[in-house]
Amino acid sequence: MNFDKELDASGLNCPLPILRTKKALAELTAGQVLKVVATDPGSVKDMQAFAKQTGNELLSSTQEGGKYQFFLKKK
Repeated sequence: MNFDKELDASGLNCPLPILRTKKALAELTAGQVLKVVATDPGSVKDMQAFAKQTGNELLSSTQEGGKYQFFLKKK
């Protein structure tokens, strides 16, 4: 999937991945896509809740080898 910016939140625990995601999205313009890589298993539910609360679209959420990848489209 194409993305405009990547955020590596590996090794960070809740709530840091969400806080960094919020900051990174603020730097994007509407329609741009942010790729987030995290290692915190709690980030799966956190990203879903964050997307709902902020109105940004969670395009994809995958897990591979202990890493979680999220693609968020800025509203």
